[in-house]
Amino acid sequence: MTLKEITDLMQATVITGEEFLDREVECVFASDLMSDVLTIKDHDGLLLLTGLCNLQSMRTCEMADIQMVLVVRGKVVTEDMIEIAQDNDIVVLSTPFSMYKTSGILYNAGVPSIY
Repeated sequence: MTLKEITDLMQATVITGEEFLDREVECVFASDLMSDVLTIKDHDGLLLLTGLCNLQSMRTCEMADIQMVLVVRGKVVTEDMIEIAQDNDIVVLSTPFSMYKTSGILYNAGVPSIY
């Protein structure tokens, strides 16, 4: 499933990386604990679902080479986060849905979990 399809499905807003919406999402990981995110081994096509809206989340994506993030619960992405995302070609989307609802919709659409 592409990020464009996920954007439509999740009624998401594209914050950064509109030019990369053709990226394929192969699996999803949902977490607000960045220490858990750092345990993920290299995996292309990973979409991170998180409600954590701060520099730590973007720095974690940078270190873990995660290129796609869907921020849940309508959290407001900061300008500092946008700058880091743009510098690293990270697509950041935002949905008003909870993490639970977002996970359920993606699961029902056939997007597997990383674990």
